Amino acid sequence: MTPKVALVTGATQGLGLALAEGLAQRLSTADTVYLTGRDAGRVGQAVEALPAGGAEVRGEVLDVAEPAAPGRLAAKLAERHGGIDVVIGNAVMRVGPDDDPRAIVRDYAEVNNFGTTRLLRAFAPRLRDGGRFLVVASSFGTLRHLAPALHDRFAGLSSLDEVDKQVAAWRDAVEDGSARAGDWPGFVNIPSKIGQVAAVRTLAAERRDDDLARGILLAAVCPGMMNTPTSALWWDVSTAPSPAEAADALLELVFRPVDPAQYGELVRDGAVLPWR
Repeated sequence: MTPKVALVTGATQGLGLALAEGLAQRLSTADTVYLTGRDAGRVGQAVEALPAGGAEVRGEVLDVAEPAAPGRLAAKLAERHGGIDVVIGNAVMRVGPDDDPRAIVRDYAEVNNFGTTRLLRAFAPRLRDGGRFLVVASSFGTLRHLAPALHDRFAGLSSLDEVDKQVAAWRDAVEDGSARAGDWPGFVNIPSKIGQVAAVRTLAAERRDDDLARGILLAAVCPGMMNTPTSALWWDVSTAPSPAEAADALLELVFRPVDPAQYGELVRDGAVLPWR
């Protein structure tokens, strides 16, 4: 069998690191897991900190906010391995309660949203038969969290370019202060996560028949509330699962057979969360 190749973005800490470790432990010694992040020093430290055993873990610098970076790495891995089997998009810019949305939204969208669509464009065409592409989002990424007047902004979009256009319009409205008057929620995480899920749904609509025939799963995933320093800024997470515990449900989607009902959807603990 061809050795498997997996990649996790935003993998130097928290959930991303747990996912990289979980993949390495579940895959064989012939396989490779790429642990990526934007800082070379932190990538190296994360690789060194992982326990031995299972797949080889290799570090690569990947800043999804750099427009050409995902494409460069995808081409590099395709040349090295011929394709890729697992991609988990977990890169995220975190936001705290004291952050001014107008000041941070441009960088926030660049990483969380445009970083997601760059990753989808770069790596989805490289998926081999039986591949998995999971985008870590949130249960906030459904239209029920958005005013009905805004639903059409993200429903039934025709291309990833259209998703980017709608995200850019929301970003600009936050920056110029008109977002509140336009019914956008004040918590920037909500439109951002909806944009991520919309990106997955849009690409899935193009690829569904071919992907399912090849045993490929493309989905957005919600890991649920986790006990992390960032979450603790917003909520009491003292009894919430650790990132390692939360990673288990996501890894189940990687290693069990594809459920067509989950294809192109937002999945939490194995269940599909309704888009509308």
